[in-house]
Amino acid sequence: MAAAHDLEMEVMNLNMDRAMKEELEEEKMREDEGGKESFKNKKVHRIVSKWMLPEEVRRTYLERANCLPPPVFIISISIAELAVFIYYAVWKPQKQWITLDTGILESPFIYSPEKREEAWRFISYMLVHAGVQHILGNLIMQLILGIPLEMVHKGLRVGLVYLAGVIAGSLASSIFDPLRSLVGASGGVYALMGGYFMNVLVNFREMIPAFGIVRLLIIILIIGSDMGFALYRRFFVPANGSPVSFAAHIAGGFAGMSIGYTVFSCFDKALLKDPRFWIAIAAYLACVLFAVFFNVFLSPAN
Repeated sequence: MAAAHDLEMEVMNLNMDRAMKEELEEEKMREDEGGKESFKNKKVHRIVSKWMLPEEVRRTYLERANCLPPPVFIISISIAELAVFIYYAVWKPQKQWITLDTGILESPFIYSPEKREEAWRFISYMLVHAGVQHILGNLIMQLILGIPLEMVHKGLRVGLVYLAGVIAGSLASSIFDPLRSLVGASGGVYALMGGYFMNVLVNFREMIPAFGIVRLLIIILIIGSDMGFALYRRFFVPANGSPVSFAAHIAGGFAGMSIGYTVFSCFDKALLKDPRFWIAIAAYLACVLFAVFFNVFLSPAN
């Protein structure tokens, strides 16, 4: 009986040892997986910090880097723009997708000089795009640039810059090209690029020279190709198409180089305490007021 009891206890001990070893192995595997995941996250944040921030604030970003909240603004805007494009492409098919056709021109979203009293059109035009190349260019650029910017600066600041570019684009178009319609999110995209471009220029010496030059060349290449397509739509559109204003690109870029620069350069500072921000806002509001006055009293579209 004693021998049997000892044998039973030995078997129980072996089973307990095996169970403890399995638990330790599982815990070690979880720790390894968590460590790998953490390493991957840190690597992503390190790359983002090198592209988006000057050297003196990268350590601050890496110490508190997280994806909470995630880049909801840019992703949501992109989904909305893609959904509207698919709607007009599928449910209201166009004769061709390179330039505008009647289906889009009748959209309640497009900015139209004849319907300027419908104030929402000064913002909603960003949801409608002139063709496949138009929407792909804007979506790719705003996702590639906007998501890292939103990871660093969060959605409120990125949204402020983006919408400032959108509004500046439609108001500028209503002044400098007052008889033309306007579609596309280029004003917002160029605002993001303008703010980022200014930060690259101002902090150029803190970067590896070749790295900084590559950044600038990429931005210039994208702007050049997009502006070429915009000029084509404006001046060389086929006879059966409808020319579209390109003033939003330029105005969005200037909005980004003023408001966007101050917002994106205040990563580790209180934005509302920065006098540069209020100077940029005051200048922006002055331009908005002038545009409103022009549209009410002076516009040829009246």
